[in-house]
Amino acid sequence: MSGTGDGAAGELPEYAERVLAVAELIPAGRVMTYGDVAEWLHEEGQPEALPAKGGGGRRVGGPRQVGRVMALYGGAVPWWRVVRADGRLLPGSELRALAHYRDEGTPLRQAPGSADDHIPRLDLRRARWDGRDGAGEP
Repeated sequence: MSGTGDGAAGELPEYAERVLAVAELIPAGRVMTYGDVAEWLHEEGQPEALPAKGGGGRRVGGPRQVGRVMALYGGAVPWWRVVRADGRLLPGSELRALAHYRDEGTPLRQAPGSADDHIPRLDLRRARWDGRDGAGEP
């Protein structure tokens, strides 16, 4: 997942519109995990069943579905604010995301000494936004 896809031409699926709308609400310097976005949509009474991969059954949107939406359609919204639950930056887009985080003052922490890439991680304890009004300070 690149997190930066512009999506295909045409109308977006309703669930994708909802995910992207949440991404646009996240204040600069704050983040929500894929799971946070899925939970927020569920709590707002907005889950929508999605076709299961391979055409079987339907499932309610969860973290993986949010990630898929961001990969396919997230290029027009602040995609770097919807993140992995472990705080690691999106593979393949680390440097672009890091530039956004630094510009916005998003709390970061140093990569563990065992990390090969030495790229900072998000400090989720301080950067995470719960979706309520009054974003507060990071």
